[in-house]
Amino acid sequence: MQLNVEEGQTIDSGVVTGFIDTTDLSLKILQLEQQSNATGSRLDDLRAQIAVQEQNKANLVVEKNRVTNMLKDGAATRKQLDDINAAISVIDKQISSIESQFRGINDQTGSIGAQIAQLKEAIRNARVVNPVKGTVLTKFAETNEVAAFGKPLYRVADLSVMELRVYVTGTQLPQIRIGQTVKVAYDKDEKNNSVTEGVISWISETAEFTPKTIQTKEERINLVYAVKVKVKNNGDLKIGMPGEVEW
Repeated sequence: MQLNVEEGQTIDSGVVTGFIDTTDLSLKILQLEQQSNATGSRLDDLRAQIAVQEQNKANLVVEKNRVTNMLKDGAATRKQLDDINAAISVIDKQISSIESQFRGINDQTGSIGAQIAQLKEAIRNARVVNPVKGTVLTKFAETNEVAAFGKPLYRVADLSVMELRVYVTGTQLPQIRIGQTVKVAYDKDEKNNSVTEGVISWISETAEFTPKTIQTKEERINLVYAVKVKVKNNGDLKIGMPGEVEW
């Protein structure tokens, strides 16, 4: 629905850059809320039924006490008392049955609440939040386009620190270590280089053949170790620029 990024734009981390359509999710929440309200109405009806049954039971208890006293005086029969006790037992069972419906409805209400919470979380996740402070390198999508699951929307990178990947031979390997400061040279113009400092951040544990980008065939057949050097970028360094290191 919206994507507010442009190539070359610098964006802070945590900034909402866009959002996807949440109409369907909102309608589902509305539907579930209506179900929840309907369930609440059923609870009110059950409470009213229980209140009626409890009142009937209270009336029977009064009648039972009266008949019990009359039975002592011989003014009532045992059958009258048994009938009242049977009626009270029936009411107790009815109340128990209604209360069991309460448990089922409460479980249903809890399930609806969980579904609503899940949908609200999905709506929160519908925001496109920029993950890192950096520069937008490539924009892959536009506003109102359909974005497939897993499809990237844009490519962003922190260009304040660049990574130079270099290769060293087995004889050079003992001369370097992680955390070591080295000089990094890159093209300034046709004849001169610019020099800055970098820090070795990673050294491969396994040897590999020299990449094909190395100019001469003799150098390409040698086994070398890949090394990554972190270099602070003052704005001159660009992705894909060649460079070399000295130590």
